[in-house]
Amino acid sequence: MAGGKLNYCLDSLLSQELPREEYEIIAVDDASTDDSLCILKEYEKRENGHIRVIASPENHRQGSAKNKGLSIATGEWVGFVDSDDWVHPSMYRDLLKKAEETGADFVGCDYSLVAKETMEPGDYQKSTSLEQCGELTKEKHGLHILNPGSMCMKIYKRDVIEKNHLRFPEDVFYEDNYASSYWSLFYSKYAKVEKAYYYYRMDPASTTHRISWQRCLDRMVTAKKLLTDVQAAGLYDVYKAETDYRVMQLFYVITLFSYMQEGKHRKAKHTKQLQKEVVKMLPDFAKNAYYEKQVSAEEKKLLNLHQKNNLLFFCYYGLQVAYRKARKKKEK
Repeated sequence: MAGGKLNYCLDSLLSQELPREEYEIIAVDDASTDDSLCILKEYEKRENGHIRVIASPENHRQGSAKNKGLSIATGEWVGFVDSDDWVHPSMYRDLLKKAEETGADFVGCDYSLVAKETMEPGDYQKSTSLEQCGELTKEKHGLHILNPGSMCMKIYKRDVIEKNHLRFPEDVFYEDNYASSYWSLFYSKYAKVEKAYYYYRMDPASTTHRISWQRCLDRMVTAKKLLTDVQAAGLYDVYKAETDYRVMQLFYVITLFSYMQEGKHRKAKHTKQLQKEVVKMLPDFAKNAYYEKQVSAEEKKLLNLHQKNNLLFFCYYGLQVAYRKARKKKEK
């Protein structure tokens, strides 16, 4: 983490339009190898207790860092910010105000895609929809499983987290793929501020934008955990269609296409593993009602080819990707 990015993130949190005594900042350093911990310690000393720093001796990924923060949090509400992103000064004031006005126990907003440190609006992105707001009926709970949005654009009532022992998976990437859908099942009312208050940095060098087979395996692990935890909570019979589709989407569709499009040193044995494991876990995934409605015709054609003949799919789609990249390079 370059110092400038981390400073900008911390400064945005310190600039929140809330009285200092009404919120705390917990910064977790997960065994960084740059100057991040020194920067955090400087802020901790300067801010006289407003920032609390946890220094982890070992890196167990973002899920562990978030769990460590949760373990010492004392506030009524909890929010999460990635260290290379930042937030608008009005964000937490307005989310808390919306919670007070509506009685919601978790509240979200939208976000801007940006390439540099700025408070100027970037490419506006919807995180969740107004359709998901209000008392969470079975239908609306289902919508949050299917499209949970990012956890960084939300605040969560902390007593719900503690009462239900909610935590993030550790030692894997994509921990929020699991938690964003699973946690929503334990909340009762959602509200939203329709403003892009969160600034998401689109940095090609970021860890979230480098695809390896290990990253794919991590996403598959978090997807499996979502399935098993919904089952263990006794909620699977109620939300079977939504859970199966979300798990299939994470475990299979997103993983397969991202690996084929961005993965380096792709191997057919890996896509073969995906082909086998998704059928073993969800044998009727293609009959899911959401699969029928939400997966595009082109994707269905490719997935059907993959299920019938992994090697043919691997060669055919690989050539498509190579052609698109070559054409894009030529156009530049």
